[in-house]
Amino acid sequence: MESFSTVIRTASHEQHVEAETSTFMSDLLGGRLGVDAYARYTEQLWFVYQALEAGAERLASDPVAGPFIRPELFRQAALEHDLAHLRGPDWRGGLSALPATRAYADRVRECAEQWPAGYIAHHYTRYLGDLSGGQIIRDKAERTWGFERKGDGVRFYVFDGIDNPAAFKRGYRELLDAVRADDLEKQRIVAECKKAFALNSGVFTALGEEFRLSA
Repeated sequence: MESFSTVIRTASHEQHVEAETSTFMSDLLGGRLGVDAYARYTEQLWFVYQALEAGAERLASDPVAGPFIRPELFRQAALEHDLAHLRGPDWRGGLSALPATRAYADRVRECAEQWPAGYIAHHYTRYLGDLSGGQIIRDKAERTWGFERKGDGVRFYVFDGIDNPAAFKRGYRELLDAVRADDLEKQRIVAECKKAFALNSGVFTALGEEFRLSA
């Protein structure tokens, strides 16, 4: 029988590819957009991680979501460093969430408050993605806009507290496999995972419309 971590990864594979190959991401990573587009994307991430991490402390003692709450994953402080570098010390003043971002953050918050197992779906899609594909974004950003390697502007992608990402991801998948949920609840988590990718793609679509390259 397939492990739950494999089921989740397989079920969301299509959406994962869709998000990675969105027009906005392709243009951003292809160096066809300016640093302003990267900064705008970083702003949107702030809203999502603010929702993810605001509920983390309360969920730390939850029997289902608790094992996943790992402070070494937290990204909000790193995002704030990056935004101060990208937008200047008054970055909060110009911060605005796209409607798609607001919908995404609202859903994360809703799960954090009402459905810990659903929160795991969002936790998984974000943090494991940052540890994996996020490293490609960091590398491209450093080369495209001249950020210092693992420095200001790309701190979001740098996990100082995780020495061995491969081992960490293995341990994370073991947590998924051991999640305290029956089969029906696991199906709901998988469905929420797909929803998380769809919400993320919605943000990319909105950013793509904002930073449309002239044909």
